[in-house]
Amino acid sequence: MCGRYALTLPPEAVRNLFGYPEQPNFPPRYNIAPTQPVPVVVAGRGGVHFGLKRWGFLPGWVKDPKAFPLVINVRSETAREKPSFRAAFMRRRCLMPADGFYEWHRVGKENRAYLFRRPDRGLFAFAAIHETWSAPDGSEIDTVALLNTHANGLMSAIHPRSPVMIAPAQHQAWLDPETTPDEAFHLLQPPPDDALEIVRIGPAVNKVGRDGPDLHAPWEPAPETDGSGRLAAAPAKPPKAGNTRARTTRASTDGGQGSLF
Repeated sequence: MCGRYALTLPPEAVRNLFGYPEQPNFPPRYNIAPTQPVPVVVAGRGGVHFGLKRWGFLPGWVKDPKAFPLVINVRSETAREKPSFRAAFMRRRCLMPADGFYEWHRVGKENRAYLFRRPDRGLFAFAAIHETWSAPDGSEIDTVALLNTHANGLMSAIHPRSPVMIAPAQHQAWLDPETTPDEAFHLLQPPPDDALEIVRIGPAVNKVGRDGPDLHAPWEPAPETDGSGRLAAAPAKPPKAGNTRARTTRASTDGGQGSLF
């Protein structure tokens, strides 16, 4: 599942793609983590609008958020049927703008980090659903989770699941509350094999407190030696960068993560 992503392009570029009237000003973020406020695009009066929501979905019936699992990904195959997500899938679909996301792949004892992005480094949008949770004291929390589906292409060698990316031509249909759940369900397809490229990156992204363009630098691990100064056998090569598909990951959270704004 997708547990960490990036939104680094200027606010103007995001606004131009989605066409909302608001003019938010937010900094580039290279390591967005669960429980942080994240940008979303929702349908509303007069068209689409920009908003911020906590990444971590809370159904309205939850009594104690601390006792409810942190839901950052929802399986697209069952979202329209499960009681926790059914109403949101029907009436509260949204988009989460991004220009990259991360996945980890375990090789032996090593957990290798990979960046997935468009070959042109452009924007894309995760399919998502949102819900407003109301506390007994009357306070409210706007929450969101992205939808995932099965992976294909090179992505499937890294992880069996991929976040759903809604193409620009389908943004309106996905956001429109008049789109039926069955119609919306058919929009939830794996990204095309040429939609993304994969880059192996360094371990700095593992820490949610780390942020900055250095996280996207291709990783070239130092050659290993056999203890006598001679080079050991070459380590396994990462998947070849280029056109590929997406994979997702479970991201750890801790008190070191910052706010998006």
